[in-house]
Amino acid sequence: MSSVAEKLQRKSQRAAQTKQVRLKLVYVDFWSAVKLSFLIAVVLGIILIVASILIWLVLNTTGIFGSLNSLLQEILNQKDFSITSTFSLPTVALFAFIIAILDVVVGTALGAITALLYNFSVRITGGLLVGFTNN
Repeated sequence: MSSVAEKLQRKSQRAAQTKQVRLKLVYVDFWSAVKLSFLIAVVLGIILIVASILIWLVLNTTGIFGSLNSLLQEILNQKDFSITSTFSLPTVALFAFIIAILDVVVGTALGAITALLYNFSVRITGGLLVGFTNN
């Protein structure tokens, strides 16, 4: 009276063997590293632009710019001073856009330099030993 359920129950009682694989990372493809660093830098640039616009909108909506204007007018004794004209939304967005472009250029260059330095250092160190298991 051996049923399929009993056979499956006997099989599941055995402990699964853990297999482990060790690999050495001895080469990082240059163009793959450049493409990945470019994509990460673009995403960070977009986050920077959106975050700076949202922060400006929150500061403007809560009235912090107005209270800061009145405080600075009292300190500087200038009635025509306005911080909102200096830091308007288009100005902040343009500055964030310029910083984002610089971030993309510098981030991509750093990714390429890192890949080159790793590939050169592997000749001396032998690479990274990475272990993987199946649990």
